[in-house]
Amino acid sequence: MTAMEARGRGVCTGVLAARRALITHWPEYSLEALGLGLFMLSACLCTVLLEHPASPLRQAIADGSLRRLLTGLAMGLTAIALIYSPIGKRSGAHMNPSVTLTFWRLGRVERWDALFYVLAQFAGGALGVALAAVLLGNMLIADPAVNYAVTVPAPGSRWAAFGAELAISGGLMLLVLTVSNLPAINRYTGMLAGALVAAYITFEAPLSGMSMNPARTVASALPAGVWTDAWIYLVAPPLGMLIAAELYLLARGENSVLCCKLHHDNGSRCIFHCRYHAEARHEC
Repeated sequence: MTAMEARGRGVCTGVLAARRALITHWPEYSLEALGLGLFMLSACLCTVLLEHPASPLRQAIADGSLRRLLTGLAMGLTAIALIYSPIGKRSGAHMNPSVTLTFWRLGRVERWDALFYVLAQFAGGALGVALAAVLLGNMLIADPAVNYAVTVPAPGSRWAAFGAELAISGGLMLLVLTVSNLPAINRYTGMLAGALVAAYITFEAPLSGMSMNPARTVASALPAGVWTDAWIYLVAPPLGMLIAAELYLLARGENSVLCCKLHHDNGSRCIFHCRYHAEARHEC
């Protein structure tokens, strides 16, 4: 077989694998898109309610720290609701390319599933913001106080924002890996992740806007036309999560990673390289 024939066969094999993944796993891809789309819709609604100058809530709550606390609670509860919903139980509730890429590195997601998940997350996030614009109207969502809920660093804090995004992303991934890989407490992963999101928005958002998610940042930046230091949100979250994964592997070993669903103790199909139920039976 010539080198050209080998390359041609490799391309054909890849195309067939991608087609097979798309045909068999499209429900999970669609649910991933829907999950982040709903999260972004909630983010835009909360931002309008708590930050738009004409909002009664904004007028009633002058303290910016208190408004961030309320936003954090709302978004943390949104994340929890999505993780434990039929959407999250089926897809795994990554809702973040950084999460998917990290689990691909850990060997729990097939290459084509990882690619289609990431594409679905970017598409879903953008559609969620677009739906928010339709429901709220451009006058509300495009107001400078809201601006499509964009994530930008505080003035003069580019590198501090990079470090913060790196740290909070790594912290979230360490929590997810630690809790989700213990079948006895796996069901609490979503609650703890949502609580961490709430805390991050409350305390870290003034520094970087609290993204942790390239698809979330791009979804807002596209209609707003604001790409200020967007590289931070494309680089720091996946880097932080990958570093956290390497630290976890050093401490626990690669066999300790059971799966990549945030909520696995349910009857929904799992399309990943999953060892969860075998480990759960072993512990029992």
